[in-house]
Amino acid sequence: MFASMTASVTRVGLVQRRSQGDGARNLASAIDGIAEAAAKGCHVVGLQELFLTDYFCQSEDPAIFDLAEPIPGPTSAALAEAAAKHRVVVVGSLFEKRAEGVFHNSAPVFGADGSLLGVYRKMHIPDDPLYYEKFYFTPGDNGFLSHSTAAGNVAALICWDQWFPEAARMSVLRGAEILFYPTAIGWHHSEKDEHGAAQRDAWETVQRGHAIANGVFVAATNRVGVESGLEFWGGSFVCDPFGRVLARASADAEEVLVVDCDRQLIAETRRNWPFLRDRRIDAYQGLTKRLLD
Repeated sequence: MFASMTASVTRVGLVQRRSQGDGARNLASAIDGIAEAAAKGCHVVGLQELFLTDYFCQSEDPAIFDLAEPIPGPTSAALAEAAAKHRVVVVGSLFEKRAEGVFHNSAPVFGADGSLLGVYRKMHIPDDPLYYEKFYFTPGDNGFLSHSTAAGNVAALICWDQWFPEAARMSVLRGAEILFYPTAIGWHHSEKDEHGAAQRDAWETVQRGHAIANGVFVAATNRVGVESGLEFWGGSFVCDPFGRVLARASADAEEVLVVDCDRQLIAETRRNWPFLRDRRIDAYQGLTKRLLD
């Protein structure tokens, strides 16, 4: 199915883009990125969070709901067509209209034949200044997923999910070997000078921790550019099961990052660091409670 793929190596492509303020142009840019990644031999391509639009959650505007679309729908059809044309798995990100009054921040995953393998719906929804996502998105209710592909088992989680170790662990327990995090994260203009470096370092560090704790690859795709009150910091990256960053995109340029992930390293890592073996599954019941007495 895939050109130049050994039994255990998955070539991952991440499409880091800036919004052009127009859905058609953003879609064309994403499709071009998928094509570029495929031309470089990628087997799986990840897009950034809500790539079709500006990051609209900076304000609460009921008119924005008109931007949502069903899955399947026109944008998911375009992504499916690109996946089939270029014979790559595509991890997308869309503002999904599931029903009147029910909208999700969703990541459809398409097989290399264009088939829809599943739709992950963002579980953790933030509500912070310029990130007013609770106004728009219903939390996901179909759980954490893993999708079997010819390039390995992949899972999608979305942005705020990347701060929660439970999300990574549940996806891995379902078999995921590569965790994709479509992301839209940036600096508030008033905070960058004082907190910017620490915020970006924490964002990367926590995801590298998920890779280490679970013995998997992590691939995070962020956007770049200034949109109203936010400066998106790019820095899309892939790290291995030791948490080592294999490649990192710049902070301000559009790029297609290409990284080879040898999934055999998962087995080697887990034999030496058997965290999954040593989990005390008999002692974690409290994790289903908000707090313990």
